[in-house]
Amino acid sequence: MKTLQQLLDSKKYKEVISIAPHRPVFDALVVLAEYRIGALLVLEGEKLIGIFSERDYAREVMLKGRSSKTTQISDVMTHNVICGKPSDTVQQALTLLTSKNFRHLPIVENDKVIGMLSLGDLAKETIDYQQKLIKELENYIHN
Repeated sequence: MKTLQQLLDSKKYKEVISIAPHRPVFDALVVLAEYRIGALLVLEGEKLIGIFSERDYAREVMLKGRSSKTTQISDVMTHNVICGKPSDTVQQALTLLTSKNFRHLPIVENDKVIGMLSLGDLAKETIDYQQKLIKELENYIHN
């Protein structure tokens, strides 16, 4: 099974997509829509201080009647972010996300964010891996 680094290397967007904590939620929504993603890393300089997701928007902005143009990211982001390491396997990351009920996992190396993977990224890779194994086993049985 692949490592998280290998999965990051195969992603369409190689850059770390992030937003500063002092920006309004509206700006984050524009970036989420532009990249067609569900979460943004919140960085202060290069330091990871949180994550902002569509869930955060729904629960902390919409349901509480806040304005996305005046509410800052830092007021509604998830602060305690659990991260993966590039050397972790896809299975380890999938187990972590499902056990914690998260959908996005920042990948950090030497205190620097190098990317982020979603539950969908991990599920797709797991399915691809399992299909490859099935084909190999079928070939082994037929030969």
